[in-house]
Amino acid sequence: MTLRMYDLAGADPARRFSPYCWRVKLALAAKGLPVETIPWRFSERAAIAAHGAEKVPVLLDGDRVVTESLAIAEYLEATYHDQPSLFGGPGGLALARFVNAWADAVVNAGLVKLVVADIVQVLHADDTAYFRQSREARFGMPLEAVQADRTGRWKPSAATCIRCA
Repeated sequence: MTLRMYDLAGADPARRFSPYCWRVKLALAAKGLPVETIPWRFSERAAIAAHGAEKVPVLLDGDRVVTESLAIAEYLEATYHDQPSLFGGPGGLALARFVNAWADAVVNAGLVKLVVADIVQVLHADDTAYFRQSREARFGMPLEAVQADRTGRWKPSAATCIRCA
């Protein structure tokens, strides 16, 4: 049976930019499991709502629906245990949970402030108003203000940039 996954797409259906979906695609690749990705846009909420989901990634495995990137990785580990392990046991799973929480709270939270206004430029026209309105409500300011002076807030160093070393 083919695994299928709803994957966030921009105006160009080949441009997939969700780090949460990337996590699942990396887990599937590590397990050696093929997946059919389904381009999904913010304006297509009904497509995933039919599966009880509000955001991507959404993995479909036959009648089974799994959401949230870490939950999907845990599902893949438990269901496809004959494939290479993603975690290598309970210690690896605990570390993955820690790294996942840290990436969400620190890495993605910081990264979004550097690129959020740029994302609007690659979205499908049907998605731009929703994206702008929801993100401006989240940040309490226009997207351009969120990422204003981004070059002044992030300076590459030898620790963050291999080419800079």
